Amino acid sequence: MKSKILHISYAVGICLVIGLLGSFVTQTSVNDWYLTLNKPSFTPPGWIFAPVWTVLYIMMGIAAGIVWTKGFYHLWVKTALYHFVFQLLLNASWSIVFFGLKELFWALIVIVTLLILLIFTIRWFKVVSKIAAWLLVPYFIWVCFATVLTYRIWELN
Repeated sequence: MKSKILHISYAVGICLVIGLLGSFVTQTSVNDWYLTLNKPSFTPPGWIFAPVWTVLYIMMGIAAGIVWTKGFYHLWVKTALYHFVFQLLLNASWSIVFFGLKELFWALIVIVTLLILLIFTIRWFKVVSKIAAWLLVPYFIWVCFATVLTYRIWELN
């Protein structure tokens, strides 16, 4: 039981650190360059992003921790976690490309790739733990929304 809690705690911590690193890049542009962009009418208010992402990163970490507790020696667990790590890196790179580099088209490519990899991650998580897979569904929905938002911002600018 203690190792399960540790695995989940480590995974949540890693996800939150990745989110924090992404937020540093975001903060460099969110109050100036981002404000100058044309955005669609369905763009959420800025204050909503931090709490939503915090909850999503916690849920992602719990999901990854649950998968990890099944034993990293198992091929399916390794495959699921490799997919998870790659999608997490893409998640962080979106902030770098969008806010840091200010490259809207390439940010769109990154987020579409993230969405595809997230589908595979959920599929592999489901093989290992249905609960872990379900914990990623809100993240998937949010990334779908963020993909549409990124597309519209690219299209309008």
